[in-house]
Amino acid sequence: MKTYFDCIPCFMRQAIESIQMVSKDKALQEQMIRHVLQSISQVDLLQTPPRMVQAIHRLIREHSGQKDPYAGVKKRFNDLAMDMLPTLRTCIADSTNPFETGLRIAMAGNIIDFGVNGKLHTDVVEQTISEVLNASLDQDAISHLRQQIDQCKSILYLADNTGEVVFDRLFIERLPICKLTVAVRGGPILNDATLADAEYIGLTDIVDVIDNGSDAPGTVLEDCSLSFQERFLDADLIISKGQGNYETLSDVDANIVFLLKAKCPVAAQGIGCGLGQWVVKHNGTGLGD
Repeated sequence: MKTYFDCIPCFMRQAIESIQMVSKDKALQEQMIRHVLQSISQVDLLQTPPRMVQAIHRLIREHSGQKDPYAGVKKRFNDLAMDMLPTLRTCIADSTNPFETGLRIAMAGNIIDFGVNGKLHTDVVEQTISEVLNASLDQDAISHLRQQIDQCKSILYLADNTGEVVFDRLFIERLPICKLTVAVRGGPILNDATLADAEYIGLTDIVDVIDNGSDAPGTVLEDCSLSFQERFLDADLIISKGQGNYETLSDVDANIVFLLKAKCPVAAQGIGCGLGQWVVKHNGTGLGD
């Protein structure tokens, strides 16, 4: 997915929120904003939006001297999600369709996205879980996903945000672990999950977790490590969480299932759905088709 004019105001909103978070020094804030404006003025609109976000946040980290500005935010939402684990695990176990309920809860975690909503409150997460458990999803797409999981020999699960990755764990527990590898970001970017987060929530205790070698808020294949690229190419099935992964992989020829909430009009238009809709979308025909 390329970058559109409508993406530019979002870049600036996100950058200003981040700059105000990392420093209260007005002079430094102005300096960082001017550098961001200069960077945005040179954006290649053929690149994906996460490429621009990556460049902006590298600037912010460089000028602020903070290696991981969102560290506190990430811990807060990991802890919130971890506190909810027992209740949600019971919800899945007691449901008539544990696979689909686990899938829905994993999708609900996609609301924890400081790239889109930098002022997210914890009560919104709880409301979202209730919403997605009752949302209308494409049942044919879910059935096809189950078929793909049964048929494939290897699955690469692309994680997205902190907090969300705790909910992913509940779905992952319903998948064939022996086939599965989970990938997280290779460096701090917004509130996206890294290997340290996967270790913190105990995900590394139950499944093989790797990082992709990149600090982009998506999966920019040419920016990822060679070892990750090999895993990506070798996977029979890729389960991709979140809008950033969709934006960077929507044009990639691979057997990908995207799980996300369409959080902006540009992405919704590209997907062919309504704004705010919960999406299970296949990219490619997949095994046995």
